Order: sequence, then C-alpha cells, then structure tokens
Amino acid sequence: MKFFIDTANLAQIQEANDLGILDGVTTNPSLMAKEGVKGKEAVMNHYKTICDLVDGDISAEVVSTDFQGMIAEGQELAALHPNIVVKVPMIKDGIKAIKWFTDNGIKTNCTLVFSAGQAILAAKAGASYVSPFIGRIDDGGWDGMELIGQIANIYTIQGFKTEILAASIRNPLHIIKAAESGADVCTCPLDSILGLLKHPLTDIGLAKFLEDAKKFS
Repeated sequence: MKFFIDTANLAQIQEANDLGILDGVTTNPSLMAKEGVKGKEAVMNHYKTICDLVDGDISAEVVSTDFQGMIAEGQELAALHPNIVVKVPMIKDGIKAIKWFTDNGIKTNCTLVFSAGQAILAAKAGASYVSPFIGRIDDGGWDGMELIGQIANIYTIQGFKTEILAASIRNPLHIIKAAESGADVCTCPLDSILGLLKHPLTDIGLAKFLEDAKKFS
C-alpha cells in the first residue's frame, strides 16, 4: 500500500518524506488556506514546492464545478510538473472532465466519493485514483471500511485499473483497516502515520535494553 500525506504544510511533508516511506501528497484549497496560502499565484508556487520535495504523485484540486472550467484549471495544474494529478469532484461534469483528462494523458484523482456506484463511474471514466472518504462515512453512521472492501472487490472482478485511495483518515487504526480492506493508497495526516510507530511494549522493551546496556558501559 502506498502512503500519501494529506496536508499543505511543507514541514510535515518534509518530515514524512524523511521517514523514507512517503509515496505522494494530497492537498486541497482548504488545506492551502490553513497554511495561509492564498491567491492563485501563491497556490501554484506552493504546488511546485511540494513537487520539489516529494518524488511521487501530488494531487492538486480544481475549484471549478463546470466542465470547461475544470478542463482549463486541470491543464494549468498538470503543466506545473509531471507528477501532478488533477483532483476532480465526483459530479456529472467531473466525470466528463476525468474522461477528457484520461484521453489527453493527464492523471486524475476523483474525490468526494461515498458509494460503490460513484467509484464505478470514476473507474469507467479512467480515473487514476478514486478517493472514498472513510472518516466522513463513519461520521454518518456507516462503515467506511466496508465501502473500501466493496470497491476493491468490484474493481478486481471487473479488471478496473483505478487505484483506491482511502481518504479522510482519522487515526492509525484507519490505516491498518484500509490496508486490510484492499486500499491501494492511504492518504492521512502526519500524526496518523507517526501513530503507527507507537506501541507500549516497544517502549518497555527499549527501556529494558537501554538499562541492560548501562551494565556493560
């Protein structure tokens, strides 16, 4: 399973990349605004900086909701760097745009996916990635991981090449469950990634090793 970090914070991206396990980045206008990145030029430059930091796919989201607007924005984003993946919302014009991007050699990430039906449409249009929002599904009283498994099963049966990108990850357990359910990629905050490092028995064992090592110094 690939690991993407979901942020626009350059320090966190660098920290995750330094771990040696980072495969890419996802971000969006909300995350950009959170870091104080505002205005088209600043956003474009921020994407370029992220591409310089990480050797992997970088999802850059369009803000238009009409076909022509998404195509224009997507072309501009894709021109920034070969690793840019154009992030497109799961709406009617979004599916049309994904098909256009696919036909023109531009990778896409279909975002805001909440059902298997939506995932089928994204795959049929040729999306490179489909992003089911696990945490938000759980918030609604449903099982996000069940959806990941359902999509994975459908894609296997039908031979779809679209990768399942588990999004809206809230904790380390979500990452593990996404891996078990068949996600190809998991995009998550830095805290969730670092949370995988932690276990009380590791801390106890390390403390014991260090204590024993003092006896030989």
